[in-house]
Amino acid sequence: MTPSEIAPHIEKLRKRLEEVKEKLSDPSIYTRQDECRKISREHQKLEDFFKNFTKWTSSLSQLEENKKMLGAEKDEELKTLISADIQTLENEIPLLEKKIRLSLIPQDPNDSKNIIVEIRPAAGGEEASLFTSELFRMYQRYAEAKGWRTELLDLTTSGLGGMKEVVFSLAGDNVYSRIKYEAGVHRVQRVPATEASGRIHTSTVTVSVLPEIEEIEFELRPQDLRFDVFRSSGNGGQSVNTTDSAVRATHIPTGVSVASQQEKSQHKNKAIAIRILRAKLYEVQKAEEDAKNAEAKRSQTGTGDRSEKIRTYNFHQNRVTDHRFGITIHDIPGILDGDLDNLLDQIILADCDRKLKAL
Repeated sequence: MTPSEIAPHIEKLRKRLEEVKEKLSDPSIYTRQDECRKISREHQKLEDFFKNFTKWTSSLSQLEENKKMLGAEKDEELKTLISADIQTLENEIPLLEKKIRLSLIPQDPNDSKNIIVEIRPAAGGEEASLFTSELFRMYQRYAEAKGWRTELLDLTTSGLGGMKEVVFSLAGDNVYSRIKYEAGVHRVQRVPATEASGRIHTSTVTVSVLPEIEEIEFELRPQDLRFDVFRSSGNGGQSVNTTDSAVRATHIPTGVSVASQQEKSQHKNKAIAIRILRAKLYEVQKAEEDAKNAEAKRSQTGTGDRSEKIRTYNFHQNRVTDHRFGITIHDIPGILDGDLDNLLDQIILADCDRKLKAL
């Protein structure tokens, strides 16, 4: 990326910065708190962008000048100083370029939202159930490292320590902006613990990532909802409820239905079911809107469709490969222990590059 390549975007951002400054100079905006906060955040973001952009262009010019000086300089001591300065600039420039690339991409309005994640085994029987539990632990550990809060919403375990289904929420700073790239089919290739012959099996697990939607953003009309209560089946033989505390919520117009049986309180399970149902219906609505714009749909990458195989975990080769962006990391133990930043950072940059080309 060069300054000339992004010049049209820079000019648009300069105009927008002037517009934002003009709005903030109007005293009346401070009586409208929501608008004021929104404009203030945008102003800070634009100021940070141009601070990085100025430093980046200055560093590029300085690097070019230093290289010319190095070629012409005869004094060995000065050449050493110039070389050290070149090394510093060559380390700083890619970091500044990364920040600029990320800033140029129009922000997903859901990026700052908390999320609801659903993980379910697909193909592979008990082995897929076991890997479902490993992915859940991976996201738990990653959330701990990021300082996010994890809340278990629903869980059904299998007989050998795996999970038939797990639903949980993650809350914190910009959760959706990173975990949205996890949506899709995760494939695992390894020798199961139950396999006596040592043959490698292939199993798949689906991960669904839904931005958590507030009631004011997406209203569920009471007349469109039906609630059914039933007795919890228990979690893999653990304490089974003796009352009808589990709740199934159905959105009558669409037929979308979710159930919650994690809590012993029917009231709490109903609240959880409504949270999940609202997120699912919002996602359905968003998908329908996206489908109306064919050009926008073609430009999307990693849409989160469950039929899309996004990643393979090959234990024999200690390899994790993201198929959408052709990214491979040889560190399965680290990844499954929650060390996801290296992988996600590369994915986000690759996605940004594609979106910049689309612009």
